[in-house]
Amino acid sequence: MPLHRAIYVSDAVGEAATSLLVLAEILGASIRNNRRDRITGVLMRHDGRFLQAIEGRRADVDRLMDRLRADPRHENIRLLSDQDAAARLFEEWPMTLVEMPRPVWPHMSRPSLDQLSAAQAEALLVSASQALAVPA
Repeated sequence: MPLHRAIYVSDAVGEAATSLLVLAEILGASIRNNRRDRITGVLMRHDGRFLQAIEGRRADVDRLMDRLRADPRHENIRLLSDQDAAARLFEEWPMTLVEMPRPVWPHMSRPSLDQLSAAQAEALLVSASQALAVPA
């Protein structure tokens, strides 16, 4: 199965920027839908923005991106990366929330998430997701 990965940043709208309840709702729906569509990924919310990586079959990733563009909880979606991938980076999670790694906090006031390059965004999400890994 050809694998595709998209990474985007968007501006959170209203309570989506601060509410834990809204974030839990987003994660719950994402996990259900992504399991169905065999999509994996991670989501980070920081300083009023979302940064998300999603990976799966191209058609499934494109369909999800269309749903995200129509979602009123965020706006100004900027695609940082949209390309084929050799392997999944986030294969353990249909969707999970990752936190900004503490060592990065002092450096994130500027540039903000929307100023990251595709490589920087991917590295940030991978680093944050590794903090979730359970040692064998």
